[in-house]
Amino acid sequence: MQTLHVDLGERSYPIYIGSGLLGRADLLTPHIVGRQVAIVTNETVAPLYLSQLEAALQGYELTSVVLPDGEAFKNWETLQLIFDGLLGARHDRRTTVVALGGGVIGDMAGFAAACYQRGVNFIQIPTTLLSQVDSSVGGKTGINHPLGKNMVGAFYQPQAVLIDTSTLNTLPARELSAGLAEVIKYGLICDEPFLAWLEGHMQALLDLDSQALTAAIARSCAAKARVVSADERESGIRATLNLGHTFGHAIETEQGYGVWLHGEAVAAGTVMALEMSHRLGWISASERDRAVRLFLAAGLPVVPPAEMSANDFLQHMAVDKKVLDGQLRLVLLRQLGEAVVTADFAPEILNATLNADYAAQLERLVN
Repeated sequence: MQTLHVDLGERSYPIYIGSGLLGRADLLTPHIVGRQVAIVTNETVAPLYLSQLEAALQGYELTSVVLPDGEAFKNWETLQLIFDGLLGARHDRRTTVVALGGGVIGDMAGFAAACYQRGVNFIQIPTTLLSQVDSSVGGKTGINHPLGKNMVGAFYQPQAVLIDTSTLNTLPARELSAGLAEVIKYGLICDEPFLAWLEGHMQALLDLDSQALTAAIARSCAAKARVVSADERESGIRATLNLGHTFGHAIETEQGYGVWLHGEAVAAGTVMALEMSHRLGWISASERDRAVRLFLAAGLPVVPPAEMSANDFLQHMAVDKKVLDGQLRLVLLRQLGEAVVTADFAPEILNATLNADYAAQLERLVN
C-alpha cells in the first residue's frame, strides 16, 4: 500500500492506494466520527462491492443508498434520493457519508455531504480508474444542469480517499480507457517524463497489470494533490487540470450526458486543445501527434462528433466555469508538460481549431 497526502492544513487527508483495501476497517474507522454511516453507491457497483464494505463497517449503524447508474442521473432528482435515505434513517450531524463508486457517485455523495445539515463528513472509495486518478481527489462535488456539466456544486473535501486497485478487475474496457484519458492529462500538463512512461506501459495498463496500475494511479494522484494543495478553490493553477475539459464538456452536453463517457469527451477535447496549442505556435506538429497517438493507444476517440458545428461548441463553451466577465479562457499547452490558462488568442485561431479536419488527422496517423 502507498499513502499520499493532500496538504490543506487542518483539512488535510490521506489517499490510500493498494490492492484489497476495501475490507480494511483499520483504514476507514479513524475517519468516522460518529456511529452512523451512509454508503452511497449505484446499481452496478452494489452487487460487486457493497457487502464487502458493509462487512468492514460492521458495528456501525449502516444505511445503504443505491442509485441508478449513469451520468444521465447526475441531477437534482437523484440527489434527493440520498437526502431521503439520510433523513429516513434519521442520520445526524455526526454521520459519515461514504461514496462507493465512480465519479458520478463521488460527486453526488460529496455534494450531499456538503449540504446535509450544512455539512457532514464523507469518505471517497472510487471504483473506476477515472475517479481514482481524478474526481475523488480535490473536493470538487456537484451535479449537472441541462445547460452545463457540473455547474451546480461545492468545494468540499473528504476525510480520506481509499483506492482499492482490485476493483478495476470488474471495470469494463471502455471505462478503463476513459480513465486513461485523465492519466495522460497529467503528463501533458505537468509531468512530461510521465508521457514516456505511459508510452512504454500503455499495454500493461490495458491488461490490468497491478504494478503498472498502482504506479500510474499514484503518480496521477500525487500530481493532483500538489496542484490542489497549492490552489484548492481553482483561483489559479488548479484550472490547468481542466485541459481538454472545456471542449469535452461541450461534447457531453450537446450529445446528452452519458452518450460519450467523460474520459472519452476529455480525450477528444484534449486533441482539440493540442491542435489549438499547435496553431498558436506553442507546440510542434510532432509533439501534438505524439500526444494524439497516446490517446489512440489507450483506445480513446480523437475526433469530435462530426455533427457538432463550431457554433454548437461555442454555445456550450460560453457557459464554461472558466468564463470570467464574459471572456472565454482555455487551458492550452505552452509545451508538453506545461499548461496555461489563457484568453490570449485570436478568435480566428479558435474558429480554425473548431473547424479543423480531425478525421483526416486520424487517417494520417493510423496509415
